[in-house]
Amino acid sequence: MSRTSEHASGRTPAGTPVRKHLHLNAFLMSVGHHEAAWRLPESPARGGTDIAHYQNLARIAERGKLDSVFLADSPVLFGDPGRRPSSKLEPTVLLTALAAVTERIGLIATASTSYNEPFNLARRFASLDHVSGGRAGWNIVTTAGAEAARNFGLDDTPLHHDRYERAAEFVEVATKLWDSWSDDAVIADKDRGVHALADRVRRVDHRGAYFRVDGPLNVQRSPQGYPLLVQAGSSEDGKEFAARYAEAVFTAQQTLEDGIAFYQDVKRRAVAFGRDPDGIKILPGIVPVIGDTEAEARKLDAELDRLISPEYAKRQLAQRLRIAPEDLDLDSELPEEVPTEDEIEGAKSRYTLILELARRERLTVRRLIGRLGGGRGHRTFAGTAEQVADTIEHWYESGAADGFNIMPAVLPSGLELFVDRVVPILRERGLFRSEYEGTTLREHYGLPRPVNQYFDAPTAEVEVGAGESADAGRSAAALVDAR
Repeated sequence: MSRTSEHASGRTPAGTPVRKHLHLNAFLMSVGHHEAAWRLPESPARGGTDIAHYQNLARIAERGKLDSVFLADSPVLFGDPGRRPSSKLEPTVLLTALAAVTERIGLIATASTSYNEPFNLARRFASLDHVSGGRAGWNIVTTAGAEAARNFGLDDTPLHHDRYERAAEFVEVATKLWDSWSDDAVIADKDRGVHALADRVRRVDHRGAYFRVDGPLNVQRSPQGYPLLVQAGSSEDGKEFAARYAEAVFTAQQTLEDGIAFYQDVKRRAVAFGRDPDGIKILPGIVPVIGDTEAEARKLDAELDRLISPEYAKRQLAQRLRIAPEDLDLDSELPEEVPTEDEIEGAKSRYTLILELARRERLTVRRLIGRLGGGRGHRTFAGTAEQVADTIEHWYESGAADGFNIMPAVLPSGLELFVDRVVPILRERGLFRSEYEGTTLREHYGLPRPVNQYFDAPTAEVEVGAGESADAGRSAAALVDAR
């Protein structure tokens, strides 16, 4: 599945062909993705709740003409606040503040289908899309872990398959709500005293296994129709969900071979759902540590690893592997007896990735902690700007990626180095834009605006019945029509 940058990947609203290029998303994680980034002298150690810090990062990413910035989230305190910055702002609120100081860059937030309700979440993302002028994206996640469950009155996390079934219905309800207003509903006719056409706003009357929602949404259809739909799970359920609904996939792949296999698998699944495979963009994560020379980059990488607290990191690793900390010896390899993926209810694919990395490279626990400290399983790469550009180009041209989820080890310096040194090289090679061609996030990703399933699609006159299987088909069709 190799390709060149000369092929057309989509069209602007005026119908002009758009030159295909790779897509770059900046994953903003507080003061950096490395576990110890906050300990560097130049790090803004309180940056996790500093709006000015995030606004600066968004401006840097927009200066590089990146497609989007992305904020992860979980409804639970992550990590030990005594050992690393753990406080974080709610992402849709934070992105609203970033929208005010940027003009073009996309704004993607994580929100859980496990601990939200479709109406409230659909409203939040429609609001963000209006506020930003069509730049919103939703990273759809299911949330695992008893700690999160106990924040919502549950004793433990729902089963993996059940979480994905709820997520599928959640997305179907959200798309119905976004479509409950036609694009031409609001006419604001002052002379006649008619603000909106009543027959262009309708109830959705959803009745399903998990949700009962009447609608309509109390926000008119937003500039993009729907936010860009993003997904980040790589388990079997996650890949099936992505192939059905997602328009961009954030994934973690350690080797080129694994990247190609994942890419081809998800694209094949998308085709099985009747989708254009180019309508789903695969973006593996990469943690670049950039230096003037390779030796300088490796020195910074080693310094970051040296600042990791090994005992704390060992406890975190044991928790992820579902084994006791005392069963891990820092200077030995992982024990042979560990749970199977089938016994893990959350983050199944990441669990398997970590085990395979440790076994394949025969890493001691100490070395594994260092490898995970930069990106929690995402691929780390220390080198010069040209070497970083080389690896990005190689994966892209080899058919392992449509672009990359850039995860700087240290912020803001890592993002500045990527934008100022790596992006110009990618432009010189014809792999990345010099200017934004469009104004919306969907236009950046070369994706069409979704057809409204009630007012534009051929099935518009068909009533949606309670629990009918047609619900899923019409909602999925609305996501992929015209691709």
